[in-house]
Amino acid sequence: MGGFFGVASKKDCVSDVFYGTDYHSHLGTQRGGLATLSDDGSFTHYIHDIRNAQFRSKFEDDLYKMSGKTAIGVISDYEDQPLIINSRHGRYAIVTVGVVQNAAALEAEACASGVHFSEMSGNEVNPTELIAHLINQGKDFVDGLVRAQAAVEGSASILLLTKDGIYAARDKVGRTPVIVGKGEDGYSVTLESCALPNLQYTIERELGPGEIVRITADGAERMRCPGDCMKICSFMWVYYGYPASSYEGRNTEDVRNECGKKLAQADTVDADCVCGIPDSGTAHAIGYAQESGMPYRRSFVKYTPTWPRSFMPQNQQERNRVAKMKLIPVRELIEGKRLMFCEDSIVRGTQLQDTIERLYSEYGAKEIHMRPACPPLVYGCKFLNFSRSRSVDELATRIAIKELEGDYVHLDEYADASTERYRAMVDKIRERLNLTSLQFQTLEDLIDAIGLPKEKLCTYCWDGQG
Repeated sequence: MGGFFGVASKKDCVSDVFYGTDYHSHLGTQRGGLATLSDDGSFTHYIHDIRNAQFRSKFEDDLYKMSGKTAIGVISDYEDQPLIINSRHGRYAIVTVGVVQNAAALEAEACASGVHFSEMSGNEVNPTELIAHLINQGKDFVDGLVRAQAAVEGSASILLLTKDGIYAARDKVGRTPVIVGKGEDGYSVTLESCALPNLQYTIERELGPGEIVRITADGAERMRCPGDCMKICSFMWVYYGYPASSYEGRNTEDVRNECGKKLAQADTVDADCVCGIPDSGTAHAIGYAQESGMPYRRSFVKYTPTWPRSFMPQNQQERNRVAKMKLIPVRELIEGKRLMFCEDSIVRGTQLQDTIERLYSEYGAKEIHMRPACPPLVYGCKFLNFSRSRSVDELATRIAIKELEGDYVHLDEYADASTERYRAMVDKIRERLNLTSLQFQTLEDLIDAIGLPKEKLCTYCWDGQG
């Protein structure tokens, strides 16, 4: 998915942007970048491949080559950014978070008018460059941002580093958060609010959907009012968001605790202990344990020093190997035990299937019950990049539906927890994973745990309503 961080300050802010961007490392998988604007009006930017190394280790040496009172940074899934663009509005650096589903059509339209783009590997145009092209068509930066977001099918939150400050634009329906922070010497903008406190910034406010502000050392000036329609991604609270971050006033860790409590309230199974699949399943398991009265145990310990990301690498065989390397079972807390596992979600179930087999065959688990904190993922995300590398056909739900129907039909019924088809699908998944029992969170309980009205949430991956 990705994340960004920017600062406009009365003093050099490169260090703040370096550490603020680093706080988004859990959101991206392949690229990191920093850009600064010096007092003499010159831009400096660096982009590094972070697939096999942490963001900090790749950029530490660059800090001594950069200076400026305004700067932006980004962690992204696959595209190189920030990009430095020379346009009729002047030179600027741009970073984006989101996905452009209609990139091919927008590219074809631009090329027909004489525009050309640099291709990335895989014959793809860099979506950030494509968005920059759309911005350049506007009469000024604000008009260009509005035009670009109107043209994009998918989502796009954007930062522009210009000589007049940082323009921050939240996605037109707010699928990702954008938060302004206030510090002693200036202002910051971030996707994750957890990036603010240790850098001595406090939350000034959250941008509304489609809102645009211009951030300088003196404040955040509203350039476009927010719209009425918001569809923030619910999966931010379930999995992607960092536990210390809050969106729309709802803290991620607190929501995950509430999800666990909801799972326990709907359950009748007795077990010896509750365990969380680290890391994101941990908070759900704590909430389950608190509500059920079952003891919480860490039957798995995650080895984090050299395996910080769960997304990497892209090769599936290596992903499976890394998943196994990261999670170290504790035999004394597994052998002969009836285990209640809480997990954030079941996407494909490939790694989970291997883990469950190990728990039975190598560590002697007696029973394994699984309680995902969200409903079954029936639809592939088309608004953010969290499932970019996965075919929708690989979803555990789609595999079960194909086995039951021979094709992907009656999806609305399979997404409805009150139907027989839903129950048959869940049982198929349970059989495939060799679980003693499997019970998903209901959409109603998830929404209640988040604490926002459903009409303000994107729930597309569960019910097809985005």
